[in-house]
Amino acid sequence: MGKKLCPKIILEGTRLTFKTDIAFTLNEHPRIVGPRKYRYHSPLISGEWCAFTNFPWGRGLINFLPEEESKAMETYATWAKLFELQRYYSWIVDRFHLSTIMYQKMAHNKEYNFDWLDTKLDDLGFRLVYCTRSADSFAEAKRERLKVSGNPKQYDDLSLFVKEQEIMNGIVAKCKLPKLIIDISDNNINRAVTTIADWMESTGGLYAK
Repeated sequence: MGKKLCPKIILEGTRLTFKTDIAFTLNEHPRIVGPRKYRYHSPLISGEWCAFTNFPWGRGLINFLPEEESKAMETYATWAKLFELQRYYSWIVDRFHLSTIMYQKMAHNKEYNFDWLDTKLDDLGFRLVYCTRSADSFAEAKRERLKVSGNPKQYDDLSLFVKEQEIMNGIVAKCKLPKLIIDISDNNINRAVTTIADWMESTGGLYAK
């Protein structure tokens, strides 16, 4: 029996940076989760779940209203506690607290300090993968996404995504977690996943800290 794999990866970036596609691919990659002879429950979660409202594309952990702040902070504390209680499990997170910082700054001009969460995540061995793309590559990414999107209106204004990425750049630079920046301008999911696997393997990120 080999050493137990329990990587912990947070994928961040604006929309159209293919984070979810990368997350699913990572979650079935033999170098990340080991060879799978059968399918089992995937340790894949998202801060983008719209769990605060009873309608599609509503509010949640990232885009909550000011009056929902206490609920959002309690949710983050609960996730942190769950991660601590299940330290020896693998977690792949598709958007999390950095997206909250970015959204809340843009939507409500409020800056949240998640240093406490970074400290807990770092202690548990979480790694940050920041997915970016060039400004001129968003249009092609949009064309691909519209083939499957159930909410195409969210992609009408691509300049918003460029602005989000500019703000996120500064947020990521301040984040204390070990980080890898992936340029997905070529839309090559397999290349991105291989790069992430190489980085996780070479830095000891595949095993418990």
